[in-house]
Amino acid sequence: MKPSFGSPVLDATIRILTPFLLLFAAYVAIHGHTSPGGGFQAGAILGAGLILIRLVRGHDAGWGLSRRAALNLACSGALVYAFVGLLSLAFGHAAFDYSALPLPVVGGTRRALGSLAVELAVLVTVTGVMVLIFESLTHAEE
Repeated sequence: MKPSFGSPVLDATIRILTPFLLLFAAYVAIHGHTSPGGGFQAGAILGAGLILIRLVRGHDAGWGLSRRAALNLACSGALVYAFVGLLSLAFGHAAFDYSALPLPVVGGTRRALGSLAVELAVLVTVTGVMVLIFESLTHAEE
């Protein structure tokens, strides 16, 4: 991949657009655990934002995810997802029964926090996988 794809116009556009992409991804993740949407969509938005920065600003964009960081992110999200799901099994309830989680809050809030944890784990996994796929496709010659 070339060191940079952008022009001054694209660079300025990305500088303006990126904070809104990140904010919208956070909104979808937080609002999505109680309504349609959530972790997958927010991860796709966040991953697309990181990929867009890499496309316009090049490999030395100043911030972004390397291959190793993307792989670590994807694996850690999957581990958190599995941990939250299996933790309820350890307490004798069904998998992903968030009311069984050992949190110092009452039932409804416990379920909301468990759901939010799973949605954030999915967000992290999807973001990591999207960036990892992009990095693998653009650095095939290495």
